[in-house]
Amino acid sequence: MTKTRWGLLSTANINRHVIPALRASPRGELVAVASRSQATADAYARRWEIPQAFASYQAMLDSGAVDAVYISLPNLYHAEWTIRSLQAGLAVLCEKPFALSLDEVDSVAAAAQASGRPVAEAFMYRHHPQMKLALEWAKSGRLGEVTLVRSTFNFKIDQRTDIRLQPSLGGGSLWDVGVYPISFAQAVLGGPPEEVLGDQWIGDTGVDEGFSGQMCYSGNRVAQISCSFRTPFYTSAEILGTEGRLVLDSPFVPGRDGKPHHVTFYPAGDAPREMPFDELYLYQGEVEDLQDALLHGTPPFISLAETRNHIRTALALYESARTGVVVPL
Repeated sequence: MTKTRWGLLSTANINRHVIPALRASPRGELVAVASRSQATADAYARRWEIPQAFASYQAMLDSGAVDAVYISLPNLYHAEWTIRSLQAGLAVLCEKPFALSLDEVDSVAAAAQASGRPVAEAFMYRHHPQMKLALEWAKSGRLGEVTLVRSTFNFKIDQRTDIRLQPSLGGGSLWDVGVYPISFAQAVLGGPPEEVLGDQWIGDTGVDEGFSGQMCYSGNRVAQISCSFRTPFYTSAEILGTEGRLVLDSPFVPGRDGKPHHVTFYPAGDAPREMPFDELYLYQGEVEDLQDALLHGTPPFISLAETRNHIRTALALYESARTGVVVPL
């Protein structure tokens, strides 16, 4: 295999960001899309100039037409269709949240082991040079001892029928955008926290439309996260150490508005300075990473062990928010 034939498993809106990355890759090609009806699949294929359209997800998996799939289904179906794709012998890039339970993550891991095909959680920002620069600074000691990580991801949902507001489909702000601050904290601090405290605002939809949490680590290290569906779009992240702090002005969607973004270092007792990094189309890194795993056998950049800790932490935060007590992991 010299080129990866990609299929889109669903016609979700997020696909519009991934399609350019698939088409820009010299090692990949977008060849198929699947939906729940032939009419929907055909219309989507015409719109995006995709050669093949399938009337069901399973039909595409069984077709032999694709080598890898990008799964952008509602959260409830992520694990199920990741497993089905792996069982069909395909590589999988699955949108976050990767699953809604630890049992689901473990079932995916077992299916990946049995199939020998790579699978990865689609946290696109983790592959971006901005994030890699921030992690390099945090782990090199240039900030001194890291003591606090803070991050936020908010955006407003006005349409009350949005699937992200439906409990039955795994909706909620923590699952949808709060997992970004969770993954950011765990990348910087080296893994899951020892205990968490969460608080949520439940809307009339029955899902958390606002969530805040504190993640406590050994050595008096703390991560504070927040997310919301109730306020205009805003993201932020900063890493505080004993020798200064690092601020990412657009941590999870760098380049979203077409303007250059910055990582700024604020040293103790000195003037701030911006840290340069290479620009990259936001979704390109995750596509190339999975292709490396499929074509060359390299492990995916985000391991299933790391993904399991994302889900484990989110579940603990939800439990804490429900019970009002600190939850150990």
